[in-house]
Amino acid sequence: LVADLKALSDIRAGIDKQREDLTAAMTANVEEERRMSMLVAEKEKLRQSSASELAAEQRKAQELASQATNLQGLIGSLESQISSVREAAEAARAQEEERRRMSDAEREAARELARNAVPDKNRIAPAYVFSELRNKLAYPAAGSLLRKFGDADGTGHSLQGIMLETNPGALVTAPSDGWIVYAGNFRSYGQMIILNPGDGYHVVLAGMEKVSVQPGQFVVAGEPLATMGAKRVASAAALALETDRPTLYIEFRKDGKPVDSRPWWTAAEVGKARNDT
Repeated sequence: LVADLKALSDIRAGIDKQREDLTAAMTANVEEERRMSMLVAEKEKLRQSSASELAAEQRKAQELASQATNLQGLIGSLESQISSVREAAEAARAQEEERRRMSDAEREAARELARNAVPDKNRIAPAYVFSELRNKLAYPAAGSLLRKFGDADGTGHSLQGIMLETNPGALVTAPSDGWIVYAGNFRSYGQMIILNPGDGYHVVLAGMEKVSVQPGQFVVAGEPLATMGAKRVASAAALALETDRPTLYIEFRKDGKPVDSRPWWTAAEVGKARNDT
């Protein structure tokens, strides 16, 4: 009987222990649910706040675009007055400053690593120095060269970029890693994207129908940015073209001045435009 009573007492003690463990687990679950609910609420609050801030930045960017008289003025005003773009520009400058502080041996080691390693797909800064990407970039969209740097632009001036004829609805992708400085309508350019790939460069893409990126966003090479329309945008630079198909305008700028982008492209036809004789 004593042995049975002891066994019963042990069983009751085990039941009490299990009850305590269950109560603790239930309490922990309740606390976790409460914590998760608070996190979800906070995330939703941040999302709404971010959406509101993004909408405000987009309105401000459009306002600056309507006031700008040229691309350089637009880029300057965006990088000084739009916080997300300013932060991206500061990140690009910080990376350039870090490279300047490297020794020649360290820079060469970084180049060798970039040449031989697969870039981290989750990178938040350009994997390569833009000035060292000559003869390595693919066109942002599949197409043929209609006008090259220096050709007549239809207004009595020389073209400061190149123009590609694309298929209707063609996908436009990032030619390199970089930060989005501007994405939206600008004067006669149609929908335009300005990309900051670092190293003092900006890449301008114009003539699209729809863009799918936001200012301040970091994109990697090959990432979709926009789509072309069914027909070309009737910009001043496209007036003299012999096609009604969609045309993508591409301009490279170094320290605010247009430069010939053709040395960067891998396309075999970059040296000969369709209107060459």
